[in-house]
Amino acid sequence: MRLTTKGRFAVTAMIDLGLRQGSGPVTLAAISQRQQISLSYLEQLFGKLRRNGLVESTRGPGGGYSLARNPQGITIAEIITSVDEPIDATHCGGKENCLGEGGERCMTHDLWAALNVRMVEFLDSVTLQKLIDDQVAKGLRVEDKPTLKRAIFSMPGAKPTRVNAPNSVFALGNAFSET
Repeated sequence: MRLTTKGRFAVTAMIDLGLRQGSGPVTLAAISQRQQISLSYLEQLFGKLRRNGLVESTRGPGGGYSLARNPQGITIAEIITSVDEPIDATHCGGKENCLGEGGERCMTHDLWAALNVRMVEFLDSVTLQKLIDDQVAKGLRVEDKPTLKRAIFSMPGAKPTRVNAPNSVFALGNAFSET
């Protein structure tokens, strides 16, 4: 079996989301920054995860994504299959059209089909909550607020000077006419 980046990134992003679930919706931009995953790629993955009922989206300021269900009830197999990642080690993709020289099914088809069953059983036995707990146990610190880079910086100690002067040509003319 070859698990592509689609399945790996979906699981990684879901762990990131699950770790920050308690702070409200999480933006894909924040996940992208933390996990070094392309934002457009995350948008594609989360569209599929949302259609399969694993995440919910919130629009507007303060919006983002949150888990649609308890992470204890979401399995890794669900995440992987939700993003259209087949869990299949057979050469024929499970279609049993892997024919040998004599026109019969390939000699190793049953071996790879049995491996598929074991992989699905294993991935179905691992919950998102377990992977979240594993990260916390490893000492991962989750910040309360995402640290996004801001484009505006304030100058420390620089205070605007208050000038008591006319602010237009007309006000200047009026100031001279009053004297």
